[in-house]
Amino acid sequence: MKSSHWKSTGIEADLLGGAGSLKPRYIMVGGFLGAGKTTAISKLGQWLVDRGVKVGLITNDQGRGLVDTALLRSRGFPTEEITGGCFCCRFDSLMEATKNLTAATQADVFIAEPVGSCTDLMATVVYPLRRIYGDNFEICPLSVVLDPIRAMRVFGLEDGSLFSDKVVYIYRKQVEEADFVVINKVDLVGEERVTLLKAKLMELYPTKRIFEVSARNGRGMDEWFEAASGSRPLGGQPMDVNYEVYAQGEALLGWLNSTLSLTSIETFDPNELVRCFGGFMRDRLASTGAEVAHLKMTFSPESGLGGMVAMNLVRNDYVSELTQEMEDWVLGGELVVNLRAEAGPETLEAALDDGLRTLREGQPGLAIRTVHREAFRPGKPTPTHRFDSQSIPVI
Repeated sequence: MKSSHWKSTGIEADLLGGAGSLKPRYIMVGGFLGAGKTTAISKLGQWLVDRGVKVGLITNDQGRGLVDTALLRSRGFPTEEITGGCFCCRFDSLMEATKNLTAATQADVFIAEPVGSCTDLMATVVYPLRRIYGDNFEICPLSVVLDPIRAMRVFGLEDGSLFSDKVVYIYRKQVEEADFVVINKVDLVGEERVTLLKAKLMELYPTKRIFEVSARNGRGMDEWFEAASGSRPLGGQPMDVNYEVYAQGEALLGWLNSTLSLTSIETFDPNELVRCFGGFMRDRLASTGAEVAHLKMTFSPESGLGGMVAMNLVRNDYVSELTQEMEDWVLGGELVVNLRAEAGPETLEAALDDGLRTLREGQPGLAIRTVHREAFRPGKPTPTHRFDSQSIPVI
């Protein structure tokens, strides 16, 4: 039974209107690397499920072996994964993922999380969805999630480590095209700083609706979820985007995904192993001058044991934190590492290799086998479609 709370979005009447009356809704939640999109999407998905809505999630990355996908699936969500490029460049794959989720779950709502370094979503994803597949879906407003400390630095309100100008160009463009700007993690900064950031955003983007939320403690989430899941005509227009600067900004970022098999002759604490490994990686990268955008890890135990360890690091001057822990010690399992930073792939690989060497030295009897590794810089974005508001292709 769906709660009356869901009725205000209008989907309750659709869901109860009989076979063939419902058009599934498409919710896209973007934002730069480390903003907390995956946690927010998980909470949004659960909020919908609690209201009797069937949800399908779609994750996206330049590479494969994603922490986000593992986390969302571990929480029970049907999840499709699109790798090898952003939604705009893999639009047909996005539609295939939607078809798979429809066949598997008959989802009422699709929640899509684009690559954290992707922008121009309005012209390359939202408008193609509306113009080509408008009979199949209702498109919800585009939300862009911000880490407040990173945003304060980008918009010149505080000093601190920062990306170079061409990477910041992507960040600003993400905010520019959003329907909703979502200041996340407000529990980690004081009210005065949140107020200052909100005032700056209102000055720069006076037409945006701004939400102050904490995916961690739930503050402000219901209000945002209500708005984000509501279907209405989008008022935003596709932006002017300099694709040369966009491509150069993406190419400054290094990407590393690695899946590792760990086995030990003695049991070990997986929480402590992941925490220490994350701290070492942070220090090693900072010593090279690499600006960390996001470092995520998961540890899943060998078959027969439940649970998962998850770690998150979003800046050089941030403490790596465990967002999910396990109670049991283990003899082995699978460690997945996703690292994004403004640095060359070789720098990221060297940091990983040093970290693995340190793990072996600190845990006698620990054997580490690489199952998968890829390190690269993203290629130039080449959208499958790019439409303006009148459905005229502009690329």
